[in-house]
Amino acid sequence: MKYRFALTALTAFSTLASAANWPGFRGPNHDGSSPETGLPEKFSKTEGVKWSAEMPGPAASGPAIWGDTVFISSSNPTTQKLIAMALDAKTGKVKWQNEVTDGYQHDDRSNLASPSPCTNGEQAFFLYGTSVLAAYDFSGKEVWKRDLGKDYGRFGTQWTYSSSPVLDGGKLYVQVLQRNKAFDFHGLQKGEPNGKNESYILALDPKTGKEIWRQVRPSEAQEESLEGFSSPVFHTHEGKRLMLISGGDTLTGHNAETGVELWRLPSFNAAKIAHWRLVPSPVAGDGIALVCAPKKEPVYAMKLDASGTTPAVWQSDGKELTSDVSTPLFYQGNFYVLDSDRKTLSRVEPKTGKVIWRGEYPTRIKIESSPTGADGKIYAVDQLGGVFVVKAGGDAFELLHQASFGLEGATATNGDKIVRAAIAVSDGCIFIRAQDRLYCIGK
Repeated sequence: MKYRFALTALTAFSTLASAANWPGFRGPNHDGSSPETGLPEKFSKTEGVKWSAEMPGPAASGPAIWGDTVFISSSNPTTQKLIAMALDAKTGKVKWQNEVTDGYQHDDRSNLASPSPCTNGEQAFFLYGTSVLAAYDFSGKEVWKRDLGKDYGRFGTQWTYSSSPVLDGGKLYVQVLQRNKAFDFHGLQKGEPNGKNESYILALDPKTGKEIWRQVRPSEAQEESLEGFSSPVFHTHEGKRLMLISGGDTLTGHNAETGVELWRLPSFNAAKIAHWRLVPSPVAGDGIALVCAPKKEPVYAMKLDASGTTPAVWQSDGKELTSDVSTPLFYQGNFYVLDSDRKTLSRVEPKTGKVIWRGEYPTRIKIESSPTGADGKIYAVDQLGGVFVVKAGGDAFELLHQASFGLEGATATNGDKIVRAAIAVSDGCIFIRAQDRLYCIGK
């Protein structure tokens, strides 16, 4: 009997150990990867779909998954509201749905529900381009709500603010990389005309929403190049927890506990070009941090143990390796860089920047979602919902599977309704956010 009990317990533990939560943008490791295995190999809109849930409206945000709950944010164009939702991870049924704040969009490129939510297993946190940040418990009860724009000044980004909140080390982090002067765009006031428009990172108490610290992040970039739509990334190197911030023509490494800057990459925009807003978040692995300059410019690599202003350990040829929108992936010892415009994926050696292989996705549609690594595979989705599965590692690019989850007849001309959310994985399932629905794919 003791042997049978021990065997049962071991089996249960192994099952639990293989199921990983997806707590927010870029997953449990902050690098786009998950330890999940046993994911479906073949799937489509009619094969392997455990459930699909209709969304109130379009959004670029991806889901956060913890146990049996999926958190997702959405817009509602009909009511002009921004929505926080919780779904049952097993059935897709709505557990609760709250209207958080007013708003839908500020421009025709995207909408105000672009940041992805995050969760720590006790609460879920939702941030919107309006600058409203709200916390809910798992039953849907509001724990606290703040308007960061009222407290720290209206966000000064030309296009819709879309950085995601991130949880790490018992803190909730919010990044605001913005212009240093107020301006008008599409008839909207951006920034504070009589205020101090600084770029900063906030560390908040998740239980109360109160500020723990606010770290100003200076930059010599100009105008739109000051803007960053990336999100903070956290990584432990040699026992030190680091926070990585990309934007303002540079990459900076910070003490995650205090926010103090430890090192900085010299500006990758020596000509001070004024329209180099930055979208990709950084990624770290094997002692190296990557930042992708925009507009077909190079990828730069920094050593994580750098100090002060330190040159890159290597930089790519922008004609060979670049990413304007997608955040790179670190998975199984390699970086994977997705080029949105060329629709290519490159496997890159971290220490040297050597491109081991590069392959082209079989699509003419841009891919602005970030790649996800799990189960020995790399998942990506194009702007019209085409899903592609590539084999990780190996000596050459190998496409394993492709399927379409997009709306029939949809086009990529409406920037508000294209697919941008990265694929999430949790508990043996793949979660795909298309234009109108969230799909859960499982065996």
